[in-house]
Amino acid sequence: MNPPLSISSKSIQPDEVYNLAAQSFVGASWDQSKLTTEVNSLGVLHLLNAIRIFSPTTKFYQASTSEMFGNSHNGGLQTEETPFHPRSPYAISKLYAYWMTNNFKESYGMFCCNGVLFNHESPIRGKEFVTRKISDGVARIKLGLADEIRLGNLDSKRDWGFAGDFVEAMWLMMQSKKPENYIISTGETHSIRDFLDIAFDRVGIKDWKKYVKIDPRYKRPAELFSLHGKSDKARKKTRLEAESKIQRNSEDDGRC
Repeated sequence: MNPPLSISSKSIQPDEVYNLAAQSFVGASWDQSKLTTEVNSLGVLHLLNAIRIFSPTTKFYQASTSEMFGNSHNGGLQTEETPFHPRSPYAISKLYAYWMTNNFKESYGMFCCNGVLFNHESPIRGKEFVTRKISDGVARIKLGLADEIRLGNLDSKRDWGFAGDFVEAMWLMMQSKKPENYIISTGETHSIRDFLDIAFDRVGIKDWKKYVKIDPRYKRPAELFSLHGKSDKARKKTRLEAESKIQRNSEDDGRC
């Protein structure tokens, strides 16, 4: 019996590697801090070492996150120069990966870049995330399949964009002549209340307050109040054209 075929690591030499893999649900990172760290931090280290040893000319993109900023602001907006102050195990694990990516670029001359992406949504977003939780819940309420949505802090503000635009931005970063880190955002913030206004209005329900219940289980141990990105560098150097699409997100995400 012939042994199973195997592919040597040395024979795989891609032009580009995009690392989007992560335990990305912030809420779960508190209960699964070890798993979150192993996947989000050490996973990136293993990828970087594999590229360094077997395919050093491969370009590497690391999906970083605006959560790394926490509540740190630079004149009201978060930029590439804003200090990091992570507020969750998820954000801390991503910060490790961010600095490790920088370290490999600076130490070994590898093409490594971080895309510090602010919230980006699409119809295939998991229902554990607040945007899909709202849109799915609104649809169920409209159809008579549910009578409430349970949420945490309604005053949290996020810079929401469309995932399709952000994926294009990732590719544009990798086509640059030299690797750099970029903020990818829309520059516009909305609260959870704003999202509820739009989502319920879309199905003809004007007063959503009787359907929304505040549940302490969904409040974070360390709250992150507002994320608001400034992506001028990316717009200038990569021709990024990401616009706020909260209306589109709240409508598209609600399709069952």
